[in-house]
Amino acid sequence: MKLLPFLLLLSSPVWADLATSLDALRAVSKEGQGNEAATSAWSSVSQAKASDVTKLLAAMDGANPLAQNWIRAAVGVVEDREGKTLPVAEVATFLKDTKHSPEARALAFDLLQRHAPDEAAKLTPQLIEDPSADLRRHPVAKLIEEGEAALAKQDKDAAAKAFQQALNGARDEDQIKVLARQLRALGKTVDLPAHFGFLMNWKLIAPFNNSERKGFDEVFPPEQKLDFSATYPGKGKDAKWQDFTSTDEYGKIDFNKPFGMEKEVVGYAAAEFISKEARNAEIRMGCKNGWKVWLNGKLLFARDEYHRGAKLDQYRLPCQLQAGKNTLLVKCCQNEQKETWTVEWEFQLRICDATGTAIASAK
Repeated sequence: MKLLPFLLLLSSPVWADLATSLDALRAVSKEGQGNEAATSAWSSVSQAKASDVTKLLAAMDGANPLAQNWIRAAVGVVEDREGKTLPVAEVATFLKDTKHSPEARALAFDLLQRHAPDEAAKLTPQLIEDPSADLRRHPVAKLIEEGEAALAKQDKDAAAKAFQQALNGARDEDQIKVLARQLRALGKTVDLPAHFGFLMNWKLIAPFNNSERKGFDEVFPPEQKLDFSATYPGKGKDAKWQDFTSTDEYGKIDFNKPFGMEKEVVGYAAAEFISKEARNAEIRMGCKNGWKVWLNGKLLFARDEYHRGAKLDQYRLPCQLQAGKNTLLVKCCQNEQKETWTVEWEFQLRICDATGTAIASAK
């Protein structure tokens, strides 16, 4: 009997119209398909009542970014028109349900901040371990404020505690940099490679030939078999495997250090990662050279482009770690350019979950 009111709600003409319109918005594609229908549907959705706002938020679940933008804009119109009557309790319940999409939950939190700031403030500390990196920013920012306030009172212990708690929850580089600086100023040790999950220990081999940029597609011996005792004919000299441990806080693996500033060459890096269990993960790369990445012999991604800039988490590669040993192989190609800004022959790679939380090797 308890299902009857819910079924009656779903079958009501008003909700049927809203549901149909939301379906039209969700059907729009980035190629422009469905735009005409979406334009008409948006007019209907934007007339929804404040009591329907969580239905609009729920429609963002699983929708593509363009469809989410349509729905987000409709929520904005409803908020402007009926913001004072938003169902705060329902929006807060929606926010707490981590099964909803991060984008929809972030929008729910924004609504609470504007229309129920006390409720948003109450919920903020609970977001420190949220699966949404965007939502984590709020409690991290609050803890940074608390740490700075403690410093102003010369309470270094309280400041360090707040900053460390914030760092534990922080996933965005800008906040992490601030927290690392504050903690170090207080004499605390900060292990950024461990926090991010950078792989620091590799075996490197180079130089193979990349004249005329042909090396990107050429299959050199490391792609066929990893034999760390082998020596191969390289470009101008033999190519041999060398152990390499990065000392860079952001895990940069610099081929120039062991092999010199070579040009028109290919290098390979191999690393072992031990996973406690089979699980979903992300390999996140930063690289300004041409590169390929294999996991357990399977090519995950390749990019044949040079010196367009590199940054943290530039590329995100969803993957499946197997329980036990996992083998990573990176191919890093350097081209013929001579300008000073083209000398880098390097990459950074970390393993984390979808929130950016580091996954540590069991070894």
